[in-house]
Amino acid sequence: MDTAAKVMVGLVGLIHVYILVLEMFLWNTSLGRRTFGTSHEFAAETAMLAGNQGLYNGFLAAGLFYGLIAGSLSFQVFFLVCVMIAGLYGAATVSLRILYVQSVPALIALVLVLLAR
Repeated sequence: MDTAAKVMVGLVGLIHVYILVLEMFLWNTSLGRRTFGTSHEFAAETAMLAGNQGLYNGFLAAGLFYGLIAGSLSFQVFFLVCVMIAGLYGAATVSLRILYVQSVPALIALVLVLLAR
């Protein structure tokens, strides 16, 4: 159970690193626009906002990775709950897809982390 929990926490962290890259560096590219369903004009107008959003996703990833490296249950739980809340908010305000990309993996990881302790 402990290995599965660590793998899931790491996977959630990697998802957020990927989101960071998409939002901070690839927002204006065809991949970024296709991923987020934006037009060239919208992407150009919102690039600074997306970069800021990407930075926050990076902080979520950093907290999860720190929790793994330090073996800190409290860090893992805190950042997994943060990811779940962010995903719920995104699903309610932007796209239901965010629920499945962010909240569901974080919930699975959280359950595994708590069962492993």
